[in-house]
Amino acid sequence: MTASTSIPSALTPTPTPTPIPPAPVPGRTPLGTGRLLAGTRDGRVGFDAHLARSGYPRHRDLAWLCDASRRVGLRGRGGAGFPVAEKLAAIRPGRSVQVLVNGSESDPTSWKDRTLMRQAPHRVIDGALIAAAALNTDSITVVTHDEPSADSLWQACAERADAGSVDIRVVGGGFVAGESHAVIAGLNGAHPTPPGRHVSATRRGIGGAPTFAANVETVAQLGLLAELGVERFAELGSGGEWGTVLLTLSGAVASPGVVEVATNTPLLALLGGRAPGSRSPRPVLLGGYHGRWIGEETTRLDHDSLAARGLDRGVGSITVLPPHTCALGEIARVAHWLADRSAGQCGPCVFGLRALADDFSAFYYGEPRDLDAIRRRLGLVAGRGSCHHPDGAVGFLGSALGMLGAEIDRHRRGGCGRDVLGILPVPDTNDHQDGADHGR
Repeated sequence: MTASTSIPSALTPTPTPTPIPPAPVPGRTPLGTGRLLAGTRDGRVGFDAHLARSGYPRHRDLAWLCDASRRVGLRGRGGAGFPVAEKLAAIRPGRSVQVLVNGSESDPTSWKDRTLMRQAPHRVIDGALIAAAALNTDSITVVTHDEPSADSLWQACAERADAGSVDIRVVGGGFVAGESHAVIAGLNGAHPTPPGRHVSATRRGIGGAPTFAANVETVAQLGLLAELGVERFAELGSGGEWGTVLLTLSGAVASPGVVEVATNTPLLALLGGRAPGSRSPRPVLLGGYHGRWIGEETTRLDHDSLAARGLDRGVGSITVLPPHTCALGEIARVAHWLADRSAGQCGPCVFGLRALADDFSAFYYGEPRDLDAIRRRLGLVAGRGSCHHPDGAVGFLGSALGMLGAEIDRHRRGGCGRDVLGILPVPDTNDHQDGADHGR
C-alpha cells in the first residue's frame, strides 16, 4: 500500500537532492582496500575474487564464536548495538534453529547494508553460513527490501555450491517494518509491525523457533572474525570495540558515500575537520532518524567513547547540514515523515508524533509555540510506545530542538532566507504496511 507523505508543501525541497552513492568512496578510508569492502572499488566482488582473497568460510564452533565475539567487543550494527556474544549464547543449537540476516535497511540516511549486499555479497553469505554451522542448523533467511540487493545475493548463491540452504526474500516494508521483530512477524504471516510486547527472537522467532537475528553488516563482521581470528581482527579499533565499521556519510562532507573505518576513528576525521571560518559547529546527525543531533565533537566512534556522551552509532550514518539550507525546514519535513511511519499501535506514537510534527511546522512558519510545552510533550511520548519508534523520533526531535534556538528566533522574525534543499532525504511513499514478499 502506498500513499503520499503528508508534508506541508512549503517544506518540499527544491532542487531534488542527489541520492547517496550506494558504493564506497575511494580515498576516504584509512584501511586502504578495507576489510569487508576489500576489492569493491573495482565493482561487485564475485566468488572467484572473494575466494582468492578470503578462502572458503572458516567454520568455528559456537563456544569459539561466543568467546571471540566477546573478546573483540562485537556489537550489532543495525541500530541497537546489542553484544553479539550474548545473542549467540542465548540460543541452544539444533536443527530447528533459524538464522535471520536482516537487510531491510529502512532509514533513508543509510546505504551501508545495501552497499555490502550489492558490492560484497559473499561476505554476507560467509557470515550466515558460519553462524548457521555453529548453531547446528541449515535454515538461513536473508531479508531485503530492494531488488538490486536481492539480485546480487541470488547471484552470489548461484556462484557457490555451499549456499543451497540460503533463502533470499524481498519483503515490502519501510522504516518501522525494518525492525527485526516486525520482519519476523511478516515472515510468520502476521502484520509486519513491531509487537507491543517483545519476546526475544532467541526464544521464539521465525516459525516460533529460536532465531539468531542480526543485521547484514553484523553477520558479515562475524564471518570476518571467524576468518581472521581474534588477534588479526583486533589489529584495528579500540580496547572496548575492535575491528572496523561501515558508515554512510552525506550532506556537507568532503566525499559522500559509504566508507569502512576503524571503530575508534575520530568523528572530525570523517567530517574533514571543522568548517573553516565557522563561528558555530555544523549540525551533525549521528545515527539516522532515530539518532541524535550533535555539534562537531572530538569524540571517537567506538561504542564506549560514544556511550560516555550518551550517544551511539545507530544505523551507522553521519549527516551534516550545510549552512545554505534551512535546518528548521529540513527537520520539520523529517518530523512529518516520522509521524507517518507510525505503526498505529499506540496513542503516544499516533497522536504524539503528529503533534510534534505540527509544532516543528509551526516553528518553520514563524508561528508562536511554547518551547516548555513542547519539551513536556517530548517527555510524555518517550518511553510510552509499543515499540522503539516513538523513542527514536523523540531523540531526533529533542536533540534538534536543543540546537535550533537561534533558527526558531529567525523564523519568528520573518524567516532565515534559505530554501529547504532536502539534504535530509525523505522517501515519497509510505509503504511500511506492505507485507508482500517473494524469494527464490
